Amino acid sequence: MRIGIVGAGFIGRAVAQIALAAGHEVMLSNSRGPKTMSSVLAGITGCQIGTAEQATQFADVVLLAIPYEHIPSLPSAWFEGKIVLDANNYYPDRDGHIAVLDTFQTTTSRLLAEHLQGATVVKVFNAILAADLLTDARPHGSSERRALPVAADDADAKALVVGLLDELGFDAVDAGGLDESWRFERAKPAYCAPLDKSGLEIALAAAEREVELPLGSWRR
Repeated sequence: MRIGIVGAGFIGRAVAQIALAAGHEVMLSNSRGPKTMSSVLAGITGCQIGTAEQATQFADVVLLAIPYEHIPSLPSAWFEGKIVLDANNYYPDRDGHIAVLDTFQTTTSRLLAEHLQGATVVKVFNAILAADLLTDARPHGSSERRALPVAADDADAKALVVGLLDELGFDAVDAGGLDESWRFERAKPAYCAPLDKSGLEIALAAAEREVELPLGSWRR
């Protein structure tokens, strides 16, 4: 599979490393262009680099991992017909306040899907720390395998992502559609919690729509 990554921060680079290790092709990009990414080539063997537009054109699947405030600036045409893995999180102190999110009227992934109308959005990789992506992967069938939540409206896209997670070393828990993806957004019990499938299912069920955990409580 060809995976294009828009956003070369911690999550983007971590996913690139584990995807390459699993035999996938990867192109990383950032907002400043390939000339600023020489350290990526030096640190991630086998990774290609390009512009954000080139990464989306290259990809069968696009991972989007950028500060949430930059999403409105993305040209939706780049993502037409693509499966987009939404690893983004909304942090008001960083991104500025977004009223419909502050008042729990919608989800981060629903807003992304409305912006990228020609794409199929799957919420995944937002609820794990980058360092954990590199250390918590386990072989299929491991009794201590970590699970990650996945939400999407499209069943085929969700199934593809569940299969990809398995290849990368993680179990998956179906968290429903994009309108239910709030259950593993920032400050919910499942957010960045190292849990197996049964533990993750419990955490997702325990989430309350208008109740948030203390800031930073997920950074164990």
